[in-house]
Amino acid sequence: MKLLPKVLLVAAGLFGNSAMAAWQLDNSQSQLNFLSTKKAQITETHHFKTLSGEISDLGKVTVEIDLASVDTLIPIRNERMQEFLFETNQFAKATITAQLKPAQLQSIEAGSVTQMDVNAQLNLHGQSQNLALSLVVFKDNKGNISAVSRQPVLINAADFKLVDGVNKLQELAGLPSITYVVPVTFSLRFNVQA
Repeated sequence: MKLLPKVLLVAAGLFGNSAMAAWQLDNSQSQLNFLSTKKAQITETHHFKTLSGEISDLGKVTVEIDLASVDTLIPIRNERMQEFLFETNQFAKATITAQLKPAQLQSIEAGSVTQMDVNAQLNLHGQSQNLALSLVVFKDNKGNISAVSRQPVLINAADFKLVDGVNKLQELAGLPSITYVVPVTFSLRFNVQA
């Protein structure tokens, strides 16, 4: 009978340690950028204005990108990307998911920075691909978490059936070329939830 209280005590300690707050993505403090290169030498920076997501209390990370919020600083190009590249009437969002061990987040001390490699999955244009993300993660004194890409993530249009869309953009703009591979960088802020 003495064993049972010990087992219960250990179990309570494990569950107590694994419990943690959830975090909500703060769109106003987050950014996801991508670069496009046309005419072989002209590279431009674009971003999405609307991101949402969370880190659950079990360490599941979800980030949704509203593809209709693409911002290239040229309205007609935004509209063409929405219609011909992303086909937002059919594929409104792209989703990034990853599973972290709760202990990974718990082990980050307030005010400290750590590097983290994360296996994630990107669902874009009806296609899913695995991504290896290399991150710098910071936890502030309030428990909020910021994750910044250490290096660009290369997204190939062919992996997501976007080549026809890129070709259509090239045709509409009268360009000799637009690259099929784009570097993506991001800075995401997750606010701790009570």
